[in-house]
This record gives sequence, structure tokens and C-alpha cells, in this order.
Amino acid sequence: MTATAARDPILRVVPGPEDINSNGHIFGGWVLGQMDIAGGIVAARQADGPVATVAIDAMHFIAPILRSDLISIYAAIERLGRTSIAVRIEVIATRDRGKSEVKVTQALFTFVALDADHRPKPLPHR
Repeated sequence: MTATAARDPILRVVPGPEDINSNGHIFGGWVLGQMDIAGGIVAARQADGPVATVAIDAMHFIAPILRSDLISIYAAIERLGRTSIAVRIEVIATRDRGKSEVKVTQALFTFVALDADHRPKPLPHR
């Protein structure tokens, strides 16, 4: 992915007090959920309909997310299959009232396009 200034985030959110673990950082599961939402937005646009998450590859936490951070989630399609969409997702924390940015995690999420019966369906031709 490119520098954050050259792209718009898919999702931007501020964690709440209920998202803090006993270390004073944000729960990893909360971050994962936000990434899934952002990736699902990108995948559903490509699929022109509903999608389901089927895999998450190589997610590593690089730095903690703090309660005062503004979280920006960037997502871009990395590859397309017959029914699947791989989306590269990157999470950036903006700190110090916008003075600094820290990459906190990234991962490759794979989604599958779904038909009306919730079964995999071929992606539309674009």
C-alpha cells in the first residue's frame, strides 16, 4: 500500500472505554472486527452483493492501539478469484492530536461472494 496521505481510509473510528483491555490498550479482537468491517465494504462493492470472510492471513500486531488514538483502516483488493476476493488491510493510529501516525497492524482477508442461498457465487465481470 502507498502512503496514507495518497489514499482515503475505508473506515475511521475512535475506540471507546469498553474497548480497553487490562493493559490500557485496545482489545485485539476489536481491531480485528473493525478490519473485517472495512474489508467487507471493499469486497461487497467488488462482488456487487453480500460477502463472507473465509480467511485471515498473517496478522501481526506491530504496536498497541491507545484509547486516545484515531484509527484509520485502509483496504485494497490484492487479487480476485472465481468467487473470492483477497483484500489487503492496514491499520494506522493517529496520535498526539494528529502529529504522528503509527502502523499498528495489517493482514490479508479473503472474502467469498454469496448468492441468495448464502452459497459461493461467481464474481461479476467488470
